[in-house]
Amino acid sequence: MNGKSYQSNPDDRSDNVEKLQDMIENTLENIDESEAAMGLSTENEKQMIKQKNENRRISIDAMRSEIKDEEAARQSGYTE
Repeated sequence: MNGKSYQSNPDDRSDNVEKLQDMIENTLENIDESEAAMGLSTENEKQMIKQKNENRRISIDAMRSEIKDEEAARQSGYTE
């Protein structure tokens, strides 16, 4: 180890809410784009798009729940 001292970085949760909000926005854009593409898709592709979008919506619900948890943690000072 070249004589260097390594220490782990503390868990920085200060921007988790913003990151999650960006992820939600990106996921919503993906849903919109894929629904627009459905007009040029085969029936099989449409079914795959619908399933992906359903999975995306489930992920968005989970991210929104995590945002609530993170906001509560912020208010309590991130203490466990």
